[in-house]
Amino acid sequence: MTPDPWKLLELARAAASEAARLAVERRPADLGVADTKSSPTDVVTEMDTAAEALIRELILEQRPDDAFLGEEGGADSGRGAEMGHGAVRWVIDPIDGTVNYLYDLPHWSVSVGVEVDGVTVAGVVAAPRLGEVYTAVRGAGAWCNDTRLRVRPATDLGSALVATGFGYRAERRERQGAIAGALLPRVRDIRRNGSAALDLCAVAAGRLDGYYERGTHHWDRCAGTLIAIEAGAVVEGFHGAAASEQMSIAAPHGTFSALHDALVELGADDDDY
Repeated sequence: MTPDPWKLLELARAAASEAARLAVERRPADLGVADTKSSPTDVVTEMDTAAEALIRELILEQRPDDAFLGEEGGADSGRGAEMGHGAVRWVIDPIDGTVNYLYDLPHWSVSVGVEVDGVTVAGVVAAPRLGEVYTAVRGAGAWCNDTRLRVRPATDLGSALVATGFGYRAERRERQGAIAGALLPRVRDIRRNGSAALDLCAVAAGRLDGYYERGTHHWDRCAGTLIAIEAGAVVEGFHGAAASEQMSIAAPHGTFSALHDALVELGADDDDY
C-alpha cells in the first residue's frame, strides 16, 4: 500500500520540530566541534549527532520498517524495500548550516525529506531561529508557516539577486570564488547564507531570484528541492540533468535559463573542481 504523503509530512514536521527545539534549547554555551569530515573546516557538532538520533527515534516509533539516509548516521536500508511497492526513505540533514549553528548565527535549519519508491513526496525545512517552518507535498504546493509560497516573477539576469554556497576543500573554494566573482558583475548581487536548504526555500518564498551551488549532498537538497519546485521553481543541474552534487540550480522559469547559461559560460560545469 502506498503511504499517505500528508501523514508522512505530519510525521516529518513533528520530528523536525522536535529536533529543532532540541538544537535550540540544548545548545551548549561552549559548543565545540565533535569531528571533521572532508576538511578541517567541514565540522560536525555534538548537536548534529543528537538531533539526527532524535529524528530517527521519533520516526521509527511509528514506522519501524522505513529506510534512512542521514548526514551523520549514513544509510539504513530498513525492511520496507523487502516489502515491494510503497517503500519509504527519510532523508535527514539534522542541522543544515552547521557552521552558522556553531557560531550562533540564526541561518540554519533541520531538513527532513520523505521519499516513496525513490520519489520525494513530502519535505520539511524548519528554521527555529527564524521562526519559520517550510513544508511541501508533491503536487499540492509549498508553504511557510501558514503562507502559500510562490517564486518571484522571472527577471533578466542583471536584475537577479542570487545566492550560492562554497565547498569545504580549499581547491574547490578557490574555483567557486572565481566563478562567483565573474558572475557578480552580471547580476544584481550575490548572497552567501550558509544553508542550502534555506536558500532553496528562499527561492520558493520569492526572497531570491536564483540559487546555485556545487558540492551539495542529497540530504542538503531533498526537502528544499521539493519546496522550491512546488512553489514554481525549476531545480536542475547542468544541461537538463537532475540536481546533484555536481550542480544544483534553482530559479523561476526564464530566470533559470539565464542563470544556467551564464554559469556554463563561466565554466562552472567543469568537472575538474
